[in-house]
Amino acid sequence: MLAKEHKIFQPSEAHQLDETGLSLSLVLDLILKYTYFEGAMTLAKLVERSKLSSTIIHAMYRHMQKEQLCETRSMVGDDYEISLSSKGRNMAEVALRKSHYAGPAPVPLADYNQSVSAQSLHLDLTAESLKLALNDLVVPDNVIRELGAALVTGGALMLYGSTGNGKTSIAERLPRIFEDDRIYVPHAIEVSGQIISVYDPLIHRTDNAMEDPVDPRWVRCRRPLVKVGGEMRADMLDTRMDEVTRMCTAPIQMKANNGLLLIDDFGRQRITPRELLNRWIVPLDRRTDILSLWSGISFEIPFELLVVFATNLPLSDLAEDAFMRRLKNKIKIEPLSRDLFSVLLRRVCEEEQLPCTAEMEEYVSRECLKQSPEGLRACFPTDLMKIIRGIAAFEKRTPSLERRDVDEALKVYFIH
Repeated sequence: MLAKEHKIFQPSEAHQLDETGLSLSLVLDLILKYTYFEGAMTLAKLVERSKLSSTIIHAMYRHMQKEQLCETRSMVGDDYEISLSSKGRNMAEVALRKSHYAGPAPVPLADYNQSVSAQSLHLDLTAESLKLALNDLVVPDNVIRELGAALVTGGALMLYGSTGNGKTSIAERLPRIFEDDRIYVPHAIEVSGQIISVYDPLIHRTDNAMEDPVDPRWVRCRRPLVKVGGEMRADMLDTRMDEVTRMCTAPIQMKANNGLLLIDDFGRQRITPRELLNRWIVPLDRRTDILSLWSGISFEIPFELLVVFATNLPLSDLAEDAFMRRLKNKIKIEPLSRDLFSVLLRRVCEEEQLPCTAEMEEYVSRECLKQSPEGLRACFPTDLMKIIRGIAAFEKRTPSLERRDVDEALKVYFIH
């Protein structure tokens, strides 16, 4: 494990309502909505749906009976099946007008903030461990040194240089340096009575390894990697509410907390670099961010993530020096040397099962340099070998690395 040892956060299960940090009215609204949508629910299903303990659900059942919000339809084994009374349905409809959220019960904002701070990333890297994380790439030693120093120092990373040199590939593999780490992410959090969804199954990779009992409102995951490119908009940096369902979702930096956020093709987003840097100048420096709800309420969350920008635009086109100075770690990813290009070419040919002689190595390198005088890009071997395989597949023959195939691939790959 490459992260330094630090206090492990492990949420313990709440057995009484006051231990959850949630109000009775919020939990009641959720139970009413679950039952309203399903028509009838057993108490066991309410436990499963809400992620609250059986003790809490049974207490809520007794409260609903007392307030005449539900009717007990039948016994299912040792369990009760309930449906809503007329009064309960009316209250459920009022709750639905506030929000359609009917997922697991949230955790309080204070608990979330505590968890993010306790699970912050602390790296203890060496050149060998970083090389191991990037072992399927060919990365120059100077980039390993600069990248390692930047990661240990902390702060945002800017990977820049001409296209095709491996900036995105390097950034996407950085989560491997904390591959063995596990963190807890809440399904949702509660802020001033509003519920914000945080857990995203497309981002948070769950780990169901057996551990001591924990609060089911939290999901055990690997540290997340969130990647955004040209589709990034300004509204993705704050909580967003669906106008129809009135369900609120967390912004991208909140979903990436305790992990890595990659902003690819920086400078080509729907938000300008100046707007983005203005928005994050304080969070990047102070490690806290201010978000707001649709109601106008603002709240603070930790900004505990590794932000990596990758761009092929000149840095002077992105922002003035004053802004760029705030991004202390700027690493240029340049074209490969002839030797490293040959290493990469041999590796790709082996993966593609295309025998490559020393003569053909030299030929491919020389012809690529003719087409790309600015240097040998890391993307050339993979792209060209795939084209050569495609040519052979179309001609219904075994692919081979011969001059005629290379020439044909170069002709369709490069702009003449």
